[in-house]
Amino acid sequence: MRQVRALLALALLSPFAARAAEPVDWEAVNRIRDEGFHHSQVMATARELTEVIGARLTGSPGMVRANEWTRDRLAEWGLEKARLEPWGPFGRGWSFDRVSAHLVAPFSMPLVALPQAWTPGTDGPVRGELLRVTLEDEEDLEEHRGKLAGKVLLLDEARALGDWEAPMLHRHDPDGLEALQEFEIPAEESAPWRERARKRWRFRKPLNEFLAAEGVVATIRVSSRDAGLVRVGGGGSREPGESPGVPGLVMAVEHYNRLARLAEAAGGGEEADAPAAPAPVVEIDVVARFHDDDPMAYNTLAEIPGGDLAGDLVMAGAHLDSWHGGTGATDNAAGSAIVMEAVRILAALEIEPRRTIRVALWSGEEQGLLGSYGHVEEHFAARAASEDPEEQDLPTRLQEGRGPLTLKPAHQDLAAYFNVDNGGGRIRGIYTQENAAVAPIFEAWLEPFHDLGAKTVTLNNTGGTDHLPFDRAGLPGFQFIQDMRDYETLTHHTNADTFDHLSREDLIQASVVLASFLYHAAMRDEPLPRKPLPRSETAED
Repeated sequence: MRQVRALLALALLSPFAARAAEPVDWEAVNRIRDEGFHHSQVMATARELTEVIGARLTGSPGMVRANEWTRDRLAEWGLEKARLEPWGPFGRGWSFDRVSAHLVAPFSMPLVALPQAWTPGTDGPVRGELLRVTLEDEEDLEEHRGKLAGKVLLLDEARALGDWEAPMLHRHDPDGLEALQEFEIPAEESAPWRERARKRWRFRKPLNEFLAAEGVVATIRVSSRDAGLVRVGGGGSREPGESPGVPGLVMAVEHYNRLARLAEAAGGGEEADAPAAPAPVVEIDVVARFHDDDPMAYNTLAEIPGGDLAGDLVMAGAHLDSWHGGTGATDNAAGSAIVMEAVRILAALEIEPRRTIRVALWSGEEQGLLGSYGHVEEHFAARAASEDPEEQDLPTRLQEGRGPLTLKPAHQDLAAYFNVDNGGGRIRGIYTQENAAVAPIFEAWLEPFHDLGAKTVTLNNTGGTDHLPFDRAGLPGFQFIQDMRDYETLTHHTNADTFDHLSREDLIQASVVLASFLYHAAMRDEPLPRKPLPRSETAED
């Protein structure tokens, strides 16, 4: 009677309670919690990835070290088939050793800046007068042709600083989690980001060639974060044989704005009538290099072999690569450490899963989910490149006229994929990607972790990370709801993304929840239910 009352109470609380209760192995949960809470190695893993290996830009020596170290560590923990799986070609690797930037006239001032990835170094200190210009299309290039030699170009307008209205560290509160469960009917499909990305991709080559031919010393862009944070990404080119342009920096907004005002006052701006002050001069020194020995990139993979359902797969993944401004702690050494710790827990308990459990640590996520797309296309499903001649110069992810989805035999074998990549905060629930059939299953699996704040299941979608290649191929791929902490306010792609911003308790909690999800997905009689395949032509091998 007590059990009936408990199930009835759960049914009244749950919006997905119409189905029969999903079984939970509470004894296994006890063992997972004990190992994860009292014998955790998650912080040691995160420390190795950030403090020892450091930044892990795809194609860089740091990424090579991270691939090799994670492969070897997973093998040490007893996982089988630990390996590096190639995908690509990705293109040229890049790394930098140091950067310095100073205003040297009309007065001296040190400047906070970082180089954009895949832009060249300076071959020693170089100087140039500042000039504020806009270079966004071919007409802009023609307007400035012959006028930029010896200049350091400020490519953005001065940016107003924002007000600190939101809390610096964010955790989901009950009202916010409840709001997440309210399904939002998707808007009419539109992809303005793709058109912007297509324009940037096509303009990069003529821009880089123009900057180099004109004798521009360097370019500077403004950081999109305030308070001295430098949020950096890529520039130049990683395509072999293409000009990478000139050294490109991203600068803290407080320093960038001052340089922009100095340039305007000196007549260096596009709207000034005549010089009214001495021309400002900056000195820049960047030590950077390209790595051309291997155009391929690699994902780290390892497995816990299955039993009677060994041909079926349950996967967990996170992206191992990072940008180069900090040490990639919250984005995404945290997720990688959580995924590694989850399978370490299961291996340490000598659990024998029915399905094979595969861990995947992706590269190329920061350049467009490239590593996970490569894995999905190699093993599960792929679309042919567009046959439109006007699309041939674009990466396949930016093409609009790609062929039908072709399912490979292993498409039916993937029971579930779980992704971790939202800043390293504790897990509060999970997105189902509109898969209503999995909602009551996930609610049951979260029940043992209500005391840890993990209880929310939403039918809404989320995007931006490596579950999307699985979801878009009609596979059951999911991302957890996590506390964002200071991910969006401070650390995302910035020089502040360091080990100090990780929370031991959050990483332990997330590792335990993920380990339990992997266990239950691997032991379940049936694979997780799937939603309908994407509505387009679909073929099978």
